[in-house]
Amino acid sequence: MAEATPKKPPDWKHITEPIHDAESLKQESINANHDHLITEIETSDGPLGTTLRAVYEGKELSKFRIRLDDKIRNHDREIERMCNFHYQGFIDSIRELLTVRQDAAKLKDEVQQVDQHLQESCVPLMTKGEELVKCRRIQGNIATAVESLNLCLPVLEMYRKLQEQMTSRRFYPALKTLEQLEHTYLPRVNSHWFAQTMADDIPKQRESIKEASMSDLKDFLENIRKHSGKIGEVAMLHAAEQNNMDPAIVKATRKKTKKRRAPPPPNPFTGEVDAPPPPVIQDEEDEIEDSAELSAQDLIDFSPVYRCLHIYSVLGDRERFETYYRKQRWKQARLSLQPPSNMHESLDSFKRYFHDIVGFFVVEDHILNTTQGLVNRAYIDELWEMAVSKLAASLRTNTVQCKDTSMLLDVKNLIILFCHTLRGYGFSVGHVLELLLEMRDQYNDVLTRQWVDIFNEIFSEDNYTPIYVESIEEYTAIVTQFPIQDENLERFIKLEESFPKRFPFSQFVPDVYNQVKAYINACLKYSADLHLSHTEIDDMIRKSTNLLLTRTLGSCLSSLIKKPSLTLLQLIQISINMNYLEKSCLYLEEYISSITGAQNDSVHMARLHGTTMFKDAKSDAEEHIYKQLNLKIDEFMDLASYDWLLPEAKGHASGYVIDLVAFLQSTFMSFTNLPEKVAKTACMSACKHIANSLKEFLLDNEIRQLTMGSLQQFNLDLIQCEQFAASEPIPGANDGNLTLAFAGIRQLLDLFLNWDWSLYLADYGQTNSKYVRVQPQVALSLLEKLHNADKKKNTIFGSLNKKERDKKKLLDTVLKQLRGLVNGSTQQIQG
Repeated sequence: MAEATPKKPPDWKHITEPIHDAESLKQESINANHDHLITEIETSDGPLGTTLRAVYEGKELSKFRIRLDDKIRNHDREIERMCNFHYQGFIDSIRELLTVRQDAAKLKDEVQQVDQHLQESCVPLMTKGEELVKCRRIQGNIATAVESLNLCLPVLEMYRKLQEQMTSRRFYPALKTLEQLEHTYLPRVNSHWFAQTMADDIPKQRESIKEASMSDLKDFLENIRKHSGKIGEVAMLHAAEQNNMDPAIVKATRKKTKKRRAPPPPNPFTGEVDAPPPPVIQDEEDEIEDSAELSAQDLIDFSPVYRCLHIYSVLGDRERFETYYRKQRWKQARLSLQPPSNMHESLDSFKRYFHDIVGFFVVEDHILNTTQGLVNRAYIDELWEMAVSKLAASLRTNTVQCKDTSMLLDVKNLIILFCHTLRGYGFSVGHVLELLLEMRDQYNDVLTRQWVDIFNEIFSEDNYTPIYVESIEEYTAIVTQFPIQDENLERFIKLEESFPKRFPFSQFVPDVYNQVKAYINACLKYSADLHLSHTEIDDMIRKSTNLLLTRTLGSCLSSLIKKPSLTLLQLIQISINMNYLEKSCLYLEEYISSITGAQNDSVHMARLHGTTMFKDAKSDAEEHIYKQLNLKIDEFMDLASYDWLLPEAKGHASGYVIDLVAFLQSTFMSFTNLPEKVAKTACMSACKHIANSLKEFLLDNEIRQLTMGSLQQFNLDLIQCEQFAASEPIPGANDGNLTLAFAGIRQLLDLFLNWDWSLYLADYGQTNSKYVRVQPQVALSLLEKLHNADKKKNTIFGSLNKKERDKKKLLDTVLKQLRGLVNGSTQQIQG
């Protein structure tokens, strides 16, 4: 086996060389870092905290110290080498400096000697030089003073001019002077102390101008408030002339007054006060007439407004001025629109109220047209809308309280002229004109209340008797007042000897007719100048007349007819009067058409309701005639005094019945002018009332017993009434209807007087019964009273004979049968 070859040991030299290279590189890096830190320490001018922290935070502090010491030793060697190099030169320089020191001391002595000799020789020259400098300085000051004065004099002159303008209240030039002074003159003298004082005073001067102009504006506003009425009156006078209206509508009553003017205010810049003017005695009406030739705008000086507006505009405060002006005028508008207390009591109060409002808006319109933007159309329109609403409210309140129609007409004319005036200045007056239509109802209400008194006075003064005329003139006077067509009267008046003649109506017929026409004319007065068509006026008057006829006159007639003091003859005359007033409505319609110019046959024309009203009043009067007639009958009936236990009749009718028939005969003779139907109805009502009254006598519960004798006497009274009914008390009343009113009580008396009970009970319930109108309960009540009288008689005369017993038995049987009929259980009568 072969011998193993031994391994060659490693070459450690090649391994250790890289290790030595790494250490050398590390050492070089450390040295480079130390050099860098040392360089920073040498070159840094600021704090070394960062560098020192890096040194101490490093791990090679000792090596750094060694490196630093090496650096210090290198620097020391360089310093020593440099000092050795320059030392000989330094010694040479010191030696040369010592030589120069001696020369300098010598030169100093020589200079001092020369200076002394120069000072001594220049003393006279210095004296003359100082004098010359002083003179030159004075001369320069003089020149400077002259130059300054030349600059200051215009400034002072302008300031003096400003003061004069302020004193004379010439604010326009004063503002211009202030502008020139501030921007042209004062900059030239800025170096002078008074320039600053003046500059500081300029804003105060501007404020003074603003205050002064505002004071003038306040005086103007106060003055315009006082003179608005005069301006408005003049404007309305001009409008009246242009619209052909009576100027007297505008003028208010005035009297001479002694005017004392307030003393003028002191000048705000000088404090001076002018002497107060003496009092002036002046007639305001003459003053208005003198001013009528001028326009409303010429009566007032508007320059304070223009001046104040210009001043505030120039000073950049226009908006403030506009706001103030509008606010003050708005307040004044509210004052003008506030009506005086108790305005409804005086027409002059209405006039002054309208004058103030017109004057206010005339002024505002002038301001609108003569200034640029102080007021605008929107502001004026807003102010006008507020004024119209307050004006309408004030007029509604005061016209409602006004009870005089003439004043209401004057107020209407004032409103129309007010609208004409302000329409001429461009204001919309439609809502104000609408107020006139509202006032028309108030006017008609006042008229209606007046006509209530007029109608009542006519009714109270009338004698309710037909009108008698003694001559053709009197007849003509009546037919002129009231349209009547009576053929009989017209035939008789052809012969004068036919007089006196009688109209069927009383005096209140023509009086009422004429007063209705007067009312129509009064309504027509209100329609004037309202620019309504004929149809509208006609319709308005017809509606108002209908209200007068149906409400006012109808109510008055109703109250008249219901008066308890009216007699029967007066009621009859009222009923006759209603017939003629009813016919007069057609003539009233024709009269309305004639004064309004409308077509009488128009389809849309409203008809008068007076015909219906007069018919109703006539019916009411007729009802009261019937009631009054019945009351008179009751008065006679109250005189009746029957002896219900009378054994036999007296043989003639009672006195009260005879008097009653005589009264009825004389009363019905006055019914000749009444319609036949009314007269018949009244007669029938009277007969029925008499029949009912007679029946009530028999059925009176207080009468417990009666005899056949009393029934026979009662029958005589009934016969008298039947004879009156059959005597045709009213022409044409012979048809037997009047006697039918007594048929019920006639059958009742015949039943008892004839003692026809068997026939009554047998035919009861049949329509052809002889006693069909006799009710069982009535017959029973009357029969019981007869029975009570018979029982008393039996008590007096003792026992009865056979005839009386049979009669009593029959009476009991009849009573039993009647009670059965009354109770609804009728029993058959056995023979």
